[in-house]
Amino acid sequence: MRIAYKEALKAFEEDEVPVGCVIVKDNKVIAKAHNQKEKKNCAVSHAEIECIKKAARKLDNWNLKGCTIYVTLEPCMMCTGALINSRIDRIVYACRDPKGGALVSNVRIKEISGLNHYPLYEEGPVEKECSELLKSFFRNKRQKA
Repeated sequence: MRIAYKEALKAFEEDEVPVGCVIVKDNKVIAKAHNQKEKKNCAVSHAEIECIKKAARKLDNWNLKGCTIYVTLEPCMMCTGALINSRIDRIVYACRDPKGGALVSNVRIKEISGLNHYPLYEEGPVEKECSELLKSFFRNKRQKA
């Protein structure tokens, strides 16, 4: 999760919403990324989506079975859908997203019947640091407005 946090710091420095993530397979980091919506001018360039694409290239396979993603914020509906479709085994997130989270905060994927895959998920470490970074980012945005 510390590597994911470093990715979130990169996003913060680039004036992107500070979310970062890493994907691990067999105890090795195979991909890392952070939000790049502003840089790429693309609504789907969330950290998780960018990381899934990198991991798929690294493995030469869209199927990420056997992988764990560590992400600094609970994934949104789009990213949760992408993680389900990529068949990732496990999602570890640092802090909940009360407005957009799709694991436990708003949408609860375990309560949706008929999905073809249900990854395990858990709240992980570094919650305080990740939460403070997000609060600082949005506080700065409000002050500039």
